[in-house]
Amino acid sequence: MSNWLETSGGDTARPLAQPVPGVREVRFGLAELRADDERPGGWLLSVNGIAQSYVDLDDPTYLELEYMRYMGYVVDSLEPADAPLDTVHIGGGGGTFPRYLSAVRPGSRHLVIEADEALARFVDERLGLRSVPGVELRIGDGSTEIATLPADSAQLVVADAFEGLRMAAGITGPAFTSEVARVLRPDGVYLLNLVGARIQLDDIRSTFPYRALLDGDVFAGYQGNRVLAASRAPLPLDALYRQAERAFPPFRVVAEGPETRP
Repeated sequence: MSNWLETSGGDTARPLAQPVPGVREVRFGLAELRADDERPGGWLLSVNGIAQSYVDLDDPTYLELEYMRYMGYVVDSLEPADAPLDTVHIGGGGGTFPRYLSAVRPGSRHLVIEADEALARFVDERLGLRSVPGVELRIGDGSTEIATLPADSAQLVVADAFEGLRMAAGITGPAFTSEVARVLRPDGVYLLNLVGARIQLDDIRSTFPYRALLDGDVFAGYQGNRVLAASRAPLPLDALYRQAERAFPPFRVVAEGPETRP
């Protein structure tokens, strides 16, 4: 494992230079960073033409991609609302979610594990991931790096690791799910990006009794983005239902386990 980026953010964070568009060969293809002409501060990161991250450097609370908004709804529903969160991010991309959490929950700490070193360098150079307060960026495969983390050390684990349209190898299955549970505190939450993924969730269901699926499958024939929230403690379903009722575009919450909506 290379550890060239294994440096904490916060007061030691590297200042962000003015970003510029560009392309670069990375581990899983060709990465491109493109400015959003319609939104100052907006940048889209794609790999092989597939959108990976959208970052608004001027407003990190702006979440352009649908599945990122679902993750934001879950975090916004957790009490206390302004408490900082110790978070492990499996998959770095443009660092959209660490930026969001640092903005809405100041003092949060983030370990970002990224398997693609070339992509991590590209993002750090152009979008300044290490300029985000509280970020530690580590190069390595999430399926192995998570086993090195202390037990009960995180309130939130976010798995958002893809190779193109396919979920990265090892991000699911009994071994990985067991490590996620070990690293999470008893009331911690596991967030899993299921966009385009066709995976078995039996291991997650057997490990985390409280689960909620957030998706955009509201209109007939619409295949929505999907995010799974799972925990060993009750999830804030009432707050999530309220989020779903007032959100636009609309989404739905499907709860599994001991708590379901009447």
